[in-house]
Parts: sequence; C-alpha cells; structure tokens
Amino acid sequence: MDFLRWLIEAFNSQIAIGSSALLVREVVGNIFGLASAVGGMRRKVWAWPVGIIGNLLLLTVFLGSLFDTGYTANLWGQAGRQIMFIAVSVFGWYRWKQAKNGTGHAVTPQWASNKTRIALVAILVLGTVALTPLFRILGSYEPVWADAWTFVGSLLATYGMAKGWVEFWLIWVAVDAVGVPLLFSAGYYASAFMYLFYGAFTLIGFFVWAKSKREEKPRIETELPDPRISQQRSGGA
Repeated sequence: MDFLRWLIEAFNSQIAIGSSALLVREVVGNIFGLASAVGGMRRKVWAWPVGIIGNLLLLTVFLGSLFDTGYTANLWGQAGRQIMFIAVSVFGWYRWKQAKNGTGHAVTPQWASNKTRIALVAILVLGTVALTPLFRILGSYEPVWADAWTFVGSLLATYGMAKGWVEFWLIWVAVDAVGVPLLFSAGYYASAFMYLFYGAFTLIGFFVWAKSKREEKPRIETELPDPRISQQRSGGA
C-alpha cells in the first residue's frame, strides 16, 4: 500500500515555478520523447520503445480535466496523437528490427519520391480540414485547427520515420511551428519548451539523415556468377 500511495503521489507530483507548476510526468514524458528523437536520428531500434513510454505519460497529461492534472484545457489532438504514436511506433519498431544490420543501424535513409511528397502535403492539409470540426465537437482548445494540424502532421512524421524517409524531419518542423504556440497558449509550458527545442533538433536530424543518404555507398555485386548457370545458358543457346 505504501508503494502504491507513493506511486500515485509521484504520478501527480508537480514542480513549482513561480506562480505556476509543472507536472513531473509531463517533464519526464517529454524527456523520453527527446531520447526517442535522439535514437531516431542515430537510427537505433531502442528509439521506438522509449518513445512509447513517453507517449503513455503524455497521454494522461493532455487530457487534463479527465485525469485531474490541474489543466483545464483538453487537447484532443495532442492526446489522440499519443495513441497514434504508440500504434505507429509498434509498426516502426517491428520494421526497424527486421531491417537492422550489423552496425546497429535500423534503416538506410532515403528520399521520398515527388509523388509521395505531394501526397504527404495533401494529406496534411486535407486531414487538418477534416478533423478540425470533430475536435471542436469534442471540445478541443482553440484554435482547434492547430490541434488537428499537429495530430495529422505527427502521424505523417512518425510513419515517415518508420519508412526511412529523410523528409519526415521537415514534417516535424511544420508540426512544431504550429504546436509550440498552441501549447504555450493552453498552459502546457513544459511541452511547449520541449517542442521549441525539438524545432532546432529536427533541423539537425534532417541534415544528419540527408548527409547519411548522400554518403551512402552504392552496393557492388562481389559474388562470382555460378558457372553451372553460365553453362546452362550456353547449352540453351
């Protein structure tokens, strides 16, 4: 019972900052998210399970009124994307484990095709337009379109990371550009400051992945042809 009581107190503990306070689990959840981003930049498989832990913590944060966190603003897009993160992270975790090579890297960065880029932009815009009315009905914090934008963009960025597209870092930049002002206005200061840092970090990640793609050496066939196949072809001719 003492451990359970301590766990509940730790779950709801806050850090006093002036006249306001930050939830410890909001800070810890974002730290796990940052660690996952670092692992993703280095193409490490452990980035996925670490990110899932952070998503679970932040899910309870963004539904402030439901979990009695002291936050009155529910961000359904932010909360919903934590669930989406977990689902897509399972896919990414599985895919990166399959692709993992001897150096410990999970995927080889690649540029998305022009067709894919157009599709990503279209889905981001149309998805935002489609989800904004739904989030408004659910009572999401205004401006609701910003909440929808961060949700759709996060889905695309996480999927792009799982696929190994270099452009997924730029999608995160677009998400942070809208998400940071939204989080500040809603009072989620720890997440806002962390996402502000993410903005700079994602640009670094983009150039790191782009450099890895640029320096990728072409594969060269080093195995000698099977002489039996050559003989069969000669005989058939």
